[in-house]
Amino acid sequence: MKPAAPVRLVAIALALAALAGCATIVDRASDKLASQLGSAVLNSDDPATVRDGLPAYLLLLDGLAADAATDDAGKATLLFAAAELNGAYAGNFTGDDPARARRMAAKALDYARRGTCAQDPPLCKAMSGDVEGFVAAVQAAPEDHVAGLYGLAAAWVGFLQANSEDWGAIADLPKVQALLERVVAIDPAHARGMPRVYLGVLNSLRPESIGGKPELARTHFEAAIAQSGGRNLYAKTLMAEYYARLLFDQPLHDRLLAEVLAADPREPGFTLSNVLAQERAKALVESGKDYF
Repeated sequence: MKPAAPVRLVAIALALAALAGCATIVDRASDKLASQLGSAVLNSDDPATVRDGLPAYLLLLDGLAADAATDDAGKATLLFAAAELNGAYAGNFTGDDPARARRMAAKALDYARRGTCAQDPPLCKAMSGDVEGFVAAVQAAPEDHVAGLYGLAAAWVGFLQANSEDWGAIADLPKVQALLERVVAIDPAHARGMPRVYLGVLNSLRPESIGGKPELARTHFEAAIAQSGGRNLYAKTLMAEYYARLLFDQPLHDRLLAEVLAADPREPGFTLSNVLAQERAKALVESGKDYF
């Protein structure tokens, strides 16, 4: 397995987070428009339409964030939203253009860094330091900064996804995990349980014999699935891909994918991600024939 293969999971989670962020920005002009826009995108069953429509909002966010100073705490929400939307596009809609994906993911992480600096200067300073110092800063972050902590984690994982061959970038995974664990500790249901899906994958990267924690991974996956009443199909898809394959548990693997493919993807707040999850599940069914 390539060292960064696991971080490919973040694409759909970033999309979900980004849509919420986009709504937050538009909220400055109209609460009603923000609500309607976010709902329309999250509930779209046509990823191509979303792909074609998002660039206009990328430009809007770039313009709104252009004069945001790093010491202006009032701009933190704006900066995190810009990070989320750029990260979502980088992870989902850059196609076969890795250079573009890396460029947009780097911009997303820079927005998230600026948002962190505006919201929590000690955590901002710790980003470039060692893991121990960073973890201490994460633990000291106020609980009401949970959205910012998740925004930084999501953008950072997106950056790792786009730079999967860079060992220097991958070395930051422990910092990302610390952020996600803090988010879950503050709010286990944050972002529809997606931080727990991330943690499920991170704990499925290695067998237990060399430091992996597959049973902890299962706990996170099952919690995320339960939080959505089983309607977060992407959580099931990733549990099959990472946890079930790690343990060579073909019955679980095949059952989860069958459930995903048999499900109606239409679900308020999950439709777009569910459609993409079903596309991924189809590919996993085919590759599973050679895997097991």
